[in-house]
Amino acid sequence: MTEAYIYDAVRSPRGKGRADGALHEVTSVALSAKILNAVKERNGLDGHAVEDVIWGNATQVGEQGGCLARSAVLLSDLDESIPGLSINRFCASGMEAVNLAANQVRGGAGSAYIAGGVEMMSRVTMGSDGAAIAVDPSIAMKTYFIPQGISADLIATEYGFTRDEADALAVESQRRAAAAWEDGRFAKSIVPIRDQNGLAILDRDEYMRPGTDMQALGALKASFKDMGETMPGFDKVALMKYPHLERIRHIHHAGNSSGIVDGAAALLIGNKEFGEAHGLEPRARIRATAKIGTDPTIMLTGPVPVTEKILKESGMSISDIDLFEVNEAFAAVVLRFLQRFDVPADKVNVNGGAIAMGHPLGATGAIIIGTLLDELERTGKGTGLATLCVASGMGAATIIERI
Repeated sequence: MTEAYIYDAVRSPRGKGRADGALHEVTSVALSAKILNAVKERNGLDGHAVEDVIWGNATQVGEQGGCLARSAVLLSDLDESIPGLSINRFCASGMEAVNLAANQVRGGAGSAYIAGGVEMMSRVTMGSDGAAIAVDPSIAMKTYFIPQGISADLIATEYGFTRDEADALAVESQRRAAAAWEDGRFAKSIVPIRDQNGLAILDRDEYMRPGTDMQALGALKASFKDMGETMPGFDKVALMKYPHLERIRHIHHAGNSSGIVDGAAALLIGNKEFGEAHGLEPRARIRATAKIGTDPTIMLTGPVPVTEKILKESGMSISDIDLFEVNEAFAAVVLRFLQRFDVPADKVNVNGGAIAMGHPLGATGAIIIGTLLDELERTGKGTGLATLCVASGMGAATIIERI
């Protein structure tokens, strides 16, 4: 089978997902086009250099509706002969775009793709597309649906994680992110976002709160306690599925959960011949990809079984992996991964994660693959695994090897 290589990885800085966020005035299609243009310019791509643009976003409604990928191609400086494919695997959309592109290359369906995703959470409200699993009683009752925050607290309860542990992970994420920015570790991949006059709108992740400490987090109210304990009483729904638990312990809040932000990211994926034709050196090989379905009630445990699956299918063990990116959707997600695989914490999210820098849903999967690649190159390490939990009970993972 043809090998699929990563030739480039870029991302925007992440802006606060509010009306006063730095990227709020930029539309989803405009931000996507800026990132596509960066890939084109950095790699000297002309004409129909890539087979397709595969673009993920989680809330496909309004300006993020239709085929956003094709709209972004047409707004960008890419040739109009390049089509576009929009996909949605919720939080793993950007990763799934990369994995799909890699597997298309490996299967011989084109020599190169641009893959990634976008989410403008300040402009397109999460959940505004009306997902059936949340709003249709026929499936919500069958699956014992509860909101993600309750699911995160259910993980903490089921696996014994305390609020102090969750808060400590959040403080460390903030510390690592600030240190990474100070050390210039993201400089290789960041594309400053500029207005039509060429003035920089944002050139640094905006959401970070580097002064966060345990005392500050300890003062925050648990975000999902009222939702769980009062009408409609989602705790009771969770306990129907998990009757061995006496109650749900609510430990998550804004400080130890991922931030709502705007952002976009893209990777250039191609075979060996593509690189040779364009004078490009591959940076990494995509060794394996995987996805899996999991219990839709507890919902966010996917990184564990999908990691087990990808390691088994690729004939590897957890000790073969040098670095990990585990999306910090909620602190308990990462704590469960650390608990299950007993990997050193200094190998996981070494430059911080979504708790510190934010989680632009459709872009995050591509962002963490790029972050993983940059860190493998910076440290001279060989192999990395990126993984995310996914809404409604799924998981996705990618293993890359540095060239």
